[in-house]
Amino acid sequence: MSEQPTPQQEHRLREAYERMLDRLREGADELTWENLQKDLDEAVEFEAELEEFTKDELSLLRAWVERDLKDMRRYLSAGGEGVASWLGIDLSVLSRKISEALLSIADRSIVDRERLQDDLEAARADYCEGEMAAPGRMACVHCGHAVEFEGVARIEPCHACGHRYFERASL
Repeated sequence: MSEQPTPQQEHRLREAYERMLDRLREGADELTWENLQKDLDEAVEFEAELEEFTKDELSLLRAWVERDLKDMRRYLSAGGEGVASWLGIDLSVLSRKISEALLSIADRSIVDRERLQDDLEAARADYCEGEMAAPGRMACVHCGHAVEFEGVARIEPCHACGHRYFERASL
């Protein structure tokens, strides 16, 4: 998906991202790397059956959700204060559905933190312009300019310097 999506396409991708988080929340009780991959595969299959997405769109959705979960796990494993701090926002501004899904996944992931820590660090991914991301605060890795997302949103180039890469920023 090299061209910019239409508002309708972006809306479809945002809704699919949220449905995938919801399906992961309802997924396996024991969170292992293998179970996470299986749950992500099933969520992608569900999206493929529910709506007509291209293979590229489905691959991007899977990569975006996996990236956000890895980043959240890495933050929590490093002694982070919680999901709200990782997102860089007050959870009360999120929709109930998104916050419940993220908190549920975080609760399960804390239990299995030690087992997945090495796998997640090895698979670290940056946030990049054009990707969908969970709500919260991001900072440009080039200039440090902060951007806040109130909901799941497509990442735009940095408004301050035009750079394409971002990382989660705390409050």
